[in-house]
Amino acid sequence: MGDVVLMHFTTADYVIFALLLVASAGIGLFYAFSGGRQRTTQEFLMADRSMSCLPVSLSLLATFQSAVAILGAPSEVYTFGTQYWFLGCSYFLGLLIPAHVFIPVLYRLRLSSAYEYLELRFNKTVRICGTVTFIFQMVIYMGVVLYAPALALNAVTGFDLWGAVLAMGLVCTLYTALGGLKAVIWTDVFQTVVMFAGQLAVIVVGASQAGGMAEVWRKAVNGSRISGLDLNPDPLERHTFWTLGVGGVFLMLALYGVNQAQVQRYLSARTEKEAVMSCYVVFPCQQIVLCLGCLMGLVMFARYGEDSPLDKGYVKTNDQMVLYFVMDVFKDLPGLAGLFVACLFSGALSTISSAFNSLATVTMEDLIKPYFPNMTEAKATLLSKGLALVYGLVCLAMAYLASIMGSVLQAAFSIFGMVGGPLLGLFCLGMFFPWANSTGAVVGLVAGLAMAFWIGIGSFLTRMSDSIPVPPLNTTALPLFDNMTATVMTTLVNATRPSLRRSGVEALYSLSYMWYSAHNSTTVVVVGLLVSLLTGPMKEKDLTPGTVFPVMGTLLFFLPERYKEKLCCVTPLSTPQKTKEIQPYQMAKKDGNGAALCKEDTVTEDKEMESDRAQTEEEDDLETRAALPSCQLAGHTVEETVF
Repeated sequence: MGDVVLMHFTTADYVIFALLLVASAGIGLFYAFSGGRQRTTQEFLMADRSMSCLPVSLSLLATFQSAVAILGAPSEVYTFGTQYWFLGCSYFLGLLIPAHVFIPVLYRLRLSSAYEYLELRFNKTVRICGTVTFIFQMVIYMGVVLYAPALALNAVTGFDLWGAVLAMGLVCTLYTALGGLKAVIWTDVFQTVVMFAGQLAVIVVGASQAGGMAEVWRKAVNGSRISGLDLNPDPLERHTFWTLGVGGVFLMLALYGVNQAQVQRYLSARTEKEAVMSCYVVFPCQQIVLCLGCLMGLVMFARYGEDSPLDKGYVKTNDQMVLYFVMDVFKDLPGLAGLFVACLFSGALSTISSAFNSLATVTMEDLIKPYFPNMTEAKATLLSKGLALVYGLVCLAMAYLASIMGSVLQAAFSIFGMVGGPLLGLFCLGMFFPWANSTGAVVGLVAGLAMAFWIGIGSFLTRMSDSIPVPPLNTTALPLFDNMTATVMTTLVNATRPSLRRSGVEALYSLSYMWYSAHNSTTVVVVGLLVSLLTGPMKEKDLTPGTVFPVMGTLLFFLPERYKEKLCCVTPLSTPQKTKEIQPYQMAKKDGNGAALCKEDTVTEDKEMESDRAQTEEEDDLETRAALPSCQLAGHTVEETVF
């Protein structure tokens, strides 16, 4: 094995990389000193609920289209072929379900934090459990996202490792702490454009150097890199149609359905319709991103064939191989390598800025505001900015710990599967099963997390006992920390080598990482329901209106009405025109915009009135609503608005 070959950046590359950081910081500063100047928590954390569909959808895309995926997908396709592309099949349900189930429930409740829902549906204990789990998940994840691209860049180009980490971490902390969610969303839009440009440049130049796309495809077919439909139902197989197309749905739901970073974007949209539309717009963008990753992997294969830079010893890990390929392709084209590195770091910046903002939001809304209800708006906003700053520094600390991770793509997915799965299960338990109670929710969440870490540790110990060699860790990393969780993650993610065939409980330890989310969320739901039934299920009258999606009522349509009532399957989801049911909760919220909420309700009623054909029934309903004192607070009675 030869020594690692360093390929150096030119001045033009450094200039382009610096421009990315300057532009991102500039957008943050612009929103810090324009508009409302981030003076309220509504503006800082929720962008004043004024965002339109396009920026929200591009921000949704950028949030989890991190440097992890940009480096991971091409090396996955180069090594194993295009089977990974079938993940695109999971995007259908993975985005339709959030659009038509999670968004209607969460948007109509007018929340700031997704975990507020858990208190409305269950109680404060469940809310705090959910919040703490999310904070744990995101703090670990953002360390990987920041450190991984800097490490690969350092290994291939000699680019200063901690210089890159600190530059990114500090710039990101700066614009997130100053500009709030508006700055995060608009920098995401800019960074998405840079990501597309960087990947397209590599594919176009790489394909032309390999003799055109037809030649790339021919070489990929001859090298057996174009995968057919693998319908093997075995959940222990790493990537098959079922693990990617079905297991991937649960991963997508954990990301796009209940993750605070994404929910916050839905809730920042102007209307529920725009929030739903943003989900639809993300769908084709996700498919394009996936295709770009796969194409880049095929272009790499056309260039190197089976004789990879990894085998030759030019690089030490799969993740570095993509960067080596980019530097190789662009060695005679100054500036383009810098564009790709800017693309890579755009991915990292968009992800960690979302993490900072969402962590600041849940800490503020779930852990601080409930205990200090009389805090002034100015103090709350200042504290939110301080929290974003603190999480930025925590992220830099986590970057030190991230050095013990193995293959980057699976590291990120495994963390989301291990912790995101139980959180998804918790929300599903509350949203779909009306009889689930708070005891069931807490026990279910604990069981789901225990199951996740049991599989993780079991997988680690099994590999140790079999002495299966683990792919070498990055030698450029810091000395390994004696951290059991991190060791588990390292082992979990190194599933690139076939494991021995197992049976019984041991088979669980060989489960494909794509099934973690599904397995762990199902555990939460099953345990939660059993415990709820044993400890006394929720009664329908105890449920907060609008917190249950009426899927059970639809599925159990054949049951007599009295059984449906026993199973709490009668109440439908409150539509926008029935939001008066939830108004007592809204008026009790001490966020100072009860009046604004009422105004929106009256406007909604006005639109409903115009579009509804059965006007006589509507008028009766609206007249009763006009008497609501809460709407008089808004300064407009319903009668004034309608008539």
